[in-house]
Amino acid sequence: MSESQGPSGSAGGSTQRLPVVEREPGAAPSDLDQSASAAAYEPLPTAEGDDGRPRRFWSARRIPAALLALLVFAGAGLMLYDIAAVRADRPAMQWRKTLARELAQRPLDNLWVLIGAGVAAALGLWLLVLATTPGRRAVLPMRRVHPDVRSGLHRDAAAMVLRDRAMEVSGVQSARVRVRRRKVDVRAVSHFRELDEVRGDLDTVLADGIRELGLGRAPALSVHVRRPGKKG
Repeated sequence: MSESQGPSGSAGGSTQRLPVVEREPGAAPSDLDQSASAAAYEPLPTAEGDDGRPRRFWSARRIPAALLALLVFAGAGLMLYDIAAVRADRPAMQWRKTLARELAQRPLDNLWVLIGAGVAAALGLWLLVLATTPGRRAVLPMRRVHPDVRSGLHRDAAAMVLRDRAMEVSGVQSARVRVRRRKVDVRAVSHFRELDEVRGDLDTVLADGIRELGLGRAPALSVHVRRPGKKG
């Protein structure tokens, strides 16, 4: 059985074509039962005055901010009430007496002191990460066609559009598309036609689909095509 080389129709160049053979019942999957390719695409031009580097959208993080504000408010209010009660010649709350006594008597290498310090350090580190990272990883920034307008596309929406484009290719029985920040992973099942031909058509169609999404940074494309598994 010989192998032939020829253009695959993908935007990333030519790949090696492999013959398609049917797998015998009970045989393990082999490399001849699937075809794969990967290619990268250049982003479309952006608006004038834009440096071409898409910036991610920053998350407002309302829930962590609200929880932290509520915790600080409750702690400050409770402490202020206890201090005012002591100033009014009333006994301090029992929890503050116990806390002051424990902090005065327990050494710094005590297990509970170390656990409390670790929890406080982890909480502070988490807040620093939230403050210095943009978040909103599910939103892909799109190219700017106007200097004063920024737009974004949700990953699920992009995956749904590309999946619909993939299902239009002849021979594709099912397709699963996963869109990441830097890569689009497509896994399709073809029940007829040669796998390399189906994969080549998917490369072409999905390359056009990625360009039409208008993303600020065009992700790389990885396409895997295989035969459907044996039923039963």
